[in-house]
Amino acid sequence: MDYKYVIYEKDGEIATITFNKPEKMNSYVIISVGEDFAEVLDAITRAEEDDEVKVIIFKGAGRCFSAGQDLSKVGFVYGFTDRKEDRRPSQRIRLKMDRAGISEGYKRFFLCPKLTIAQVHGYALEAGLMIAMLCDFFICSDDCKMGFPGQRIGFAGGGEHTFGHLMMTVGMRRALDLYITGRQIDGKEAERIGLVTKSVPPDKLEEEVRTLAKDLCLMPRDGIAIGKASRHLFYDRMGLTDAFTYAYITHTLFTNVRHEPGEFNYFRERREKGAKAAFHEKDDLRTIH
Repeated sequence: MDYKYVIYEKDGEIATITFNKPEKMNSYVIISVGEDFAEVLDAITRAEEDDEVKVIIFKGAGRCFSAGQDLSKVGFVYGFTDRKEDRRPSQRIRLKMDRAGISEGYKRFFLCPKLTIAQVHGYALEAGLMIAMLCDFFICSDDCKMGFPGQRIGFAGGGEHTFGHLMMTVGMRRALDLYITGRQIDGKEAERIGLVTKSVPPDKLEEEVRTLAKDLCLMPRDGIAIGKASRHLFYDRMGLTDAFTYAYITHTLFTNVRHEPGEFNYFRERREKGAKAAFHEKDDLRTIH
């Protein structure tokens, strides 16, 4: 099968899924599972159903791994418009779309029956970072930047499915810092706080990931499958799979937030200034205050 937004390659027991929207920094319409993200999920299914494949590598084309959700589409996927007089989309529509993308979509990475490796360079932001976090191994370049900048549009640390995963990985204080502030850290700091498996010099990233993938392929297929199934059971007991249900419900709640005077309103700013300017507006306001 030929893809438009994904490159699928197979080398023996290793499948590589490359996010292929370099002109958009590999940002996808994940909420509601747009055409682009649907290709990513289809590629995962293709690797899962290939019994020869033991390891899946996720990487990004161009200058970064993934900038996350396509913010130019945020809200519009539910039926929001830029006209003030139009009715707001119903809660049932938002819940349906958030469940498809946030709950069922992200879960495919976390519960994939193959061993998964995120090969991260450039940027891993918001949804891109979440995808990397949900992989079994997270290898990044020292100079890459990662964080949750989407939180700056008003989530204030809510509405995301990976907070529990992040807290159990780096601790509550660091998790709150990264989620609420939306600040970005580099690969070296990410390794220091335990967010990533390993950070390496940029020119060593490809080699590091390929070496790891080949080592993992020495394990028996049944062993990999049993290990993944065992961890699935453990994740259920820890409540980490429930986080996907929590996330789509709280994300829908956020899309109905009411803004008071003096509070930053991303949707208003996007309507008046465009997506890029709106996204950076809060940083400008924070600097002024």
